[in-house]
Amino acid sequence: MNILRKALQRGLTPGNIISYLCLESMRLWGVCFGTLRLRCKAFLLGVAVGPGARAHGPVGLLRWPGGSIRIGAGASLISSWRRATAASLAAPVRLRVFGPGAAIEIGTGAQLSGTSITARSQRVSIGRQVLLAPNCVIVDSDFHAHWPPEARATEPGMERDAPVSIGDYAWIGMNCLILKGVSIGEGAMIGAGSVVTRDVPPFCLAAGAPARVLRRLGSEDGKTRTPGQRSGA
Repeated sequence: MNILRKALQRGLTPGNIISYLCLESMRLWGVCFGTLRLRCKAFLLGVAVGPGARAHGPVGLLRWPGGSIRIGAGASLISSWRRATAASLAAPVRLRVFGPGAAIEIGTGAQLSGTSITARSQRVSIGRQVLLAPNCVIVDSDFHAHWPPEARATEPGMERDAPVSIGDYAWIGMNCLILKGVSIGEGAMIGAGSVVTRDVPPFCLAAGAPARVLRRLGSEDGKTRTPGQRSGA
């Protein structure tokens, strides 16, 4: 009652207080239950989860014998629309390795929102404090041979698989598709809805389908611009 009285004295309405309590209860329940479920599932499946890693909502873990999945300390896996900020989530976070030698590595403090990562035969590496906005997909494979056409349904084409690497502090926008063999450099930004088919250098902004480098990022990107002031290209 004392907390409620203080809140009312500060001008908060009962509706605001109830709304805040509902949001907090959903957040705390979601992260506690989601993290517990993640750690139990990881223990049973042989997935390494670092200290402080947490999940909000269900996380799909599928590990083929001989493959590996490692989730770094302090990583955050968001699978619930209640915790997604700018968009709803099309599906929960899913981490899947298909075969022996395939690996997924999630770096310390990385944040994934409804992200799907599939490593069929190579390594997919996500660096420290990488931000993956809602509904991104990362793959190391085409999953079918390109040629001849009649063999696409039956030939896996694994010889064309290639590893994927996303450097520390990179930021991947909503609904991006990161294809096999791509390396995204440290601190790079990928615009929402991009299809990344080739490497992106460190500290660069890339966007489009297929994505291309638009400009290099610098300290001016963190400054507040006055009205009418244009950003550098």
